[in-house]
Amino acid sequence: HPPYGPFFGIMGVVCSIVFSSFGAAYGTAVAGTGIANTAVMRPEMIMKSIIPVVMAGIIAIYGLVVSVLISGNLQNADSYPLAKGFVHLAAGISVGVSGMASGYAIGVIGDAGVRNTAQQPRLFIGMILILIFAEVLGLYGLIVAIYLYTKEVV
Repeated sequence: HPPYGPFFGIMGVVCSIVFSSFGAAYGTAVAGTGIANTAVMRPEMIMKSIIPVVMAGIIAIYGLVVSVLISGNLQNADSYPLAKGFVHLAAGISVGVSGMASGYAIGVIGDAGVRNTAQQPRLFIGMILILIFAEVLGLYGLIVAIYLYTKEVV
């Protein structure tokens, strides 16, 4: 086994947590801005408006799960094949980049959704449904990452 095999597995860990955390942070920041503006007009809606922030935070958990799984499977270069490193890198990129896209979508939807729900409360259920569809994009990346992680490629 080449000495640089574990590098790719380690990069899978990094991609998983970093990209999914970027997505979660962006979603939290953008939706949080909308919540702050909504709270000025309608303070009673703060707790209802917090849903996009919670959903964005879940994206980071997806990345954390895959990072911990891959980290637990890392070995020294003598017993860690290059192919396994590539699969772990692919798993990390899968959950990380899909989490980043999902976090971006949650932020944009959450911002517009909470601002407009303050003006028209009947929009709330529609906002939640759209947020669920944005969240599931990150879940798809998690499913693919776990499937790749369980693949035996030696």
